Amino acid sequence: MSGNTIQILIAMIVYMAAVIVIGALYAKRANKNSEEYFLGGRSLGPWVTAMSAEASDMSGWLLMGLPGVAYWCGLADAFWTAFGLAVGTYINWLVVSKRLRRYSVRANNSITLPEFFSNRFRENKKVIMFISAAFILIFFTVYASSCFVTCGKLFSALFGAPYVAMMIVGAIFVLLYTILGGFLAESVSDFMQAIVMIVALTVIVAISTIKAGGIGAVIDNAREIPGFLEFFGLATPMVDGNGQQLLEAGKPLFDKASDYGILTVCSMMAWGLGYFGMPQVLLRFMAIRKEEELKRSRRIAMVWVVISLAVAVFIGIVGRQLYPAVHLTKSAAENIFITLATSSLPAILAGFVMAGILAATISSSDSYLLIAASAFAKNIFQGICKKNATDKQVMIISRVTLLVLALIGIVIALDEKSVIFSIVSFAWAGFGATFGPIMIFSLFWKRVNRAGAIAGMVSGAAMVFIWKLVISKLGGVFAIYELLPAFIFSSICIVVVSLLTKAPSKEIEEDFEAVKAGNV
Repeated sequence: MSGNTIQILIAMIVYMAAVIVIGALYAKRANKNSEEYFLGGRSLGPWVTAMSAEASDMSGWLLMGLPGVAYWCGLADAFWTAFGLAVGTYINWLVVSKRLRRYSVRANNSITLPEFFSNRFRENKKVIMFISAAFILIFFTVYASSCFVTCGKLFSALFGAPYVAMMIVGAIFVLLYTILGGFLAESVSDFMQAIVMIVALTVIVAISTIKAGGIGAVIDNAREIPGFLEFFGLATPMVDGNGQQLLEAGKPLFDKASDYGILTVCSMMAWGLGYFGMPQVLLRFMAIRKEEELKRSRRIAMVWVVISLAVAVFIGIVGRQLYPAVHLTKSAAENIFITLATSSLPAILAGFVMAGILAATISSSDSYLLIAASAFAKNIFQGICKKNATDKQVMIISRVTLLVLALIGIVIALDEKSVIFSIVSFAWAGFGATFGPIMIFSLFWKRVNRAGAIAGMVSGAAMVFIWKLVISKLGGVFAIYELLPAFIFSSICIVVVSLLTKAPSKEIEEDFEAVKAGNV
């Protein structure tokens, strides 16, 4: 191992140690009871709420997936995805956050998303609770696997070690940390990680741009590639049968630009719809200590999101100029951030920047695993299977669940050629279509009922799978991102089924009116 590699390793160990210390500091409080472990006792301040929500949401996708997309095929896909995410973030904070914080208290002080939906409709047979918990388990396991892929790619690229071994090491670290600290430790460390992430992005893009000869030089280079710097066009790398980009005299080859119409723009912007169903974000709305502080959180979150997304996209573009022939496959392109960091900074500083990727990965995977574990332990085990389960039993089951989910995530992540962006996009669509529509209708439509909620969740989740695995294969207009048609279909099912079945009870309508009036 070279001297530079050792310095990078030391820097990353220091960072990881700091994360473990945070977990240890909050471990005692986290283990007091299940509400503290799963929701932090609704004690988050506005800064921690905002920064932890965004850090847990963006994950390693922000530092590897999004720059990789921009590096591989240019501006359009990355820009419209980022734009949709920024708009979705703002609307979610503006419209959903305050009403959900209020309603989760009214709905028998719900501390998980399945519990909120179940209590919102006052169900005796916990069908909604089971369905929502099951889908959280499925999609968060997939999500966690994307984080493990990030760990594997990061450590493998840095230290030249086998991908699988490094992926497993990263997964074990995340698992131990999550078991130790719970929601509060995770949220506080996410706040720190959000700062590391945005600093890492900003430092790398600034240094890389200077190294490339300035913004003008970067733009001029990008314009030489057909469709690379267009909002309504897409660069098309010429690849061989193995998906590896072809070279000529050491220069990567591109075909003519692909068409990029309004339907494709809408498809990419549909990423923003996912926010209405993201448990890791919605839980932060429920956990803030005061409803009035959500306005400040929204402003903090938007500044972080806009800067981070814009910089991440530009990193891919400047990386294409500096290292045009280094990453020759779509999967390898997601290492461009690592390449820029290790080549532009002294080793010890590069190590701390690499900690930015680790920060992003940890901040997301611990959220995913914790929420999934709570869905099983709190909602399925205690809510359905053993209603008299003690808090201690719930905590034990949650930790066993964490272990099982991590093992499944590791199995999914074994493929070294996995593309982080693709894994995240599927899980994102799953959550967005399963929970997004019913969340909006639950908060803002008094007529929605239990049958409509069940129909909306099942139809949304099913359509994600059907569209992704079957309909999208038809190509053309059917090749759009599965979240958009699934979200629309779920919304239609909620409205139609609710109107065709019995209206909500008087008690449910009174709850709705009380929340609407702010009387909780």
